[in-house]
Amino acid sequence: MALPKANRLKSRKDFQAVFREGIRRHGFYLTLRALKPLCLTKPSLATATQTTQATDSAHLATTRIGISISTKVSKRAVVRNRIKRQITAALHNLLPKLSPGWRLVVIVKPTAAESKCVSPQFLQELEQLLAQAEVFDGNS
Repeated sequence: MALPKANRLKSRKDFQAVFREGIRRHGFYLTLRALKPLCLTKPSLATATQTTQATDSAHLATTRIGISISTKVSKRAVVRNRIKRQITAALHNLLPKLSPGWRLVVIVKPTAAESKCVSPQFLQELEQLLAQAEVFDGNS
């Protein structure tokens, strides 16, 4: 089950913004990069000139999530896609609990493929990382 289109982080520009300005939280299998909603952060000079009100309202509507998994995790696309599906399913369960407007990137570490990690472990670690980053509704 895929994430709804409104909740997908797709553009290269969005990924770069999260990697450049987002906070990091590390786990054993995953790393979470999270960028606060624009109304909660102090915009830098570069981002302040590029953003408009139309994009501000679009960013605040939903939390958008991207998953990054490199070939360092596994050379086999079958393994990478299986891990990605498991993480997507875990995120689908957590989606109603997330505060609106966040941009998140979940980065998979090579330990996820080596240890045959399963969905409940991904769900537990994602909950822990999201709680540390204060992304859950009511924490921001």
